[in-house]
Amino acid sequence: MPADTITEQVQEVLDKLRPFLLRDGGDCELIDVEDGIVKLRLLGACGSCPSSTITLKAGIERALFEEVPGIVEVEQVF
Repeated sequence: MPADTITEQVQEVLDKLRPFLLRDGGDCELIDVEDGIVKLRLLGACGSCPSSTITLKAGIERALFEEVPGIVEVEQVF
């Protein structure tokens, strides 16, 4: 599958999750998708929240695994 298609699919999933992040004063920015690894930057309240790792792994990563074939990991970049 072309990389741009995977990136578009990842962005669509993030756009669905964004209202939940915004509600808590945060957001996320897609930095890159490379070899099935999604690189995200958590913004706003999410960047400094102690639960951000749980949000990233249990929320965002799980949703991406379910909806985008080929995703193997989500990494937080700073």
